Amino acid sequence: MDKIRPPELDDRLSNGVEPYVLDIRPRESYQRGNIDGSQNVPVYDDLRRGDDTVLRQSLAAIPDGKTVVTVCKAGIVAKKATAVLEEEGYDAVTLAGGIRGWNGYRNGSIGYRLSSTLARLLR
Repeated sequence: MDKIRPPELDDRLSNGVEPYVLDIRPRESYQRGNIDGSQNVPVYDDLRRGDDTVLRQSLAAIPDGKTVVTVCKAGIVAKKATAVLEEEGYDAVTLAGGIRGWNGYRNGSIGYRLSSTLARLLR
């Protein structure tokens, strides 16, 4: 299971190589802020409980042939969505750091820059 870092996702979105961005957070969280062009399937709480039924029922709305980038709050629960999608034959990746990482990257926060540097050093 792969991850995509915020700068790489930003590059893909900017260069017309648009993945399908699937935000699994609760609708209220999604409405407070999201990645432009993302789609919301609010299965975060279900997946936290280990129930992937609603996500599996929503697969028909997810296009084939595009990389699917799953997004949650911090990237942890989205890994479960990515695993389900991969199991169903989708090319899926998790946004590293979730929407928090995305916002930190977009805002150029010190916390994001430090964690990004640390992650590169640990590879």
